[in-house]
Amino acid sequence: MSVLSKEEKCLMRKAGSILKDCFKVLLREVKVGVSTKVLERKVADFIVSKNARCAFRGYKGFPGAICASKNSVVVHGIPNERDILKDGDIISIDIGAECGGLFADAAKTFTVGRVSDEAERLIGVTRQALAKGIEMATAGNHVEDISWAIQSFVESNSFSVVRSFVGHGIGTKLHEEPEVPNFGRPHKGRLLEEGMALAIEPMVNAGTSEVEILEDGWTAITKDSRLSAHFEHTVIVGLKTAEVIT
Repeated sequence: MSVLSKEEKCLMRKAGSILKDCFKVLLREVKVGVSTKVLERKVADFIVSKNARCAFRGYKGFPGAICASKNSVVVHGIPNERDILKDGDIISIDIGAECGGLFADAAKTFTVGRVSDEAERLIGVTRQALAKGIEMATAGNHVEDISWAIQSFVESNSFSVVRSFVGHGIGTKLHEEPEVPNFGRPHKGRLLEEGMALAIEPMVNAGTSEVEILEDGWTAITKDSRLSAHFEHTVIVGLKTAEVIT
């Protein structure tokens, strides 16, 4: 993973801006009765309309343009016409876009109708955990300063961080070094430099941190079938604060 040039930062910001707008589209589209396949089409059409590319489709064989992970699905849910949103569901939608050879990656968990108090609290804690991690993405800190900020906040709220999947560097490839775990020890891991780009993405479970992979080889679910939430931003490491581009 290298420090981004000025031109690369501009292209990454453009990809990030497209993802921001994708989530605005989804705010209108995520509702009772809609299939995850319809959500995928809306996002894919929007990305293509902006002269960008859906980064996930075909990546290591993944069949979807987005990851649509509902309720106990942690990550990598495959969009499906039969997977219809119901009142009380939560759904995490993860999207990647490539623009001019630079990538951005982001995720958000949405509520469908009226959800449980536990679901609301889980989503709130996961969103706040991402903010805690981003606060640590500054030059002179280490990768695991981000990790510890996320882990300590989540566990202080009696939830668990997923350990099987992690955040990552990002740039001219969707996934680059270093890995950015959601667990770790302060002052460990790679030293952060101004201009590095990271995709920070806490995945938080209501119960156990353990996950299982379904027969499709992609869909990861919580081992105890309890809820999971996922938030992600692509950020550029700064001297005093990180720049959130998604």
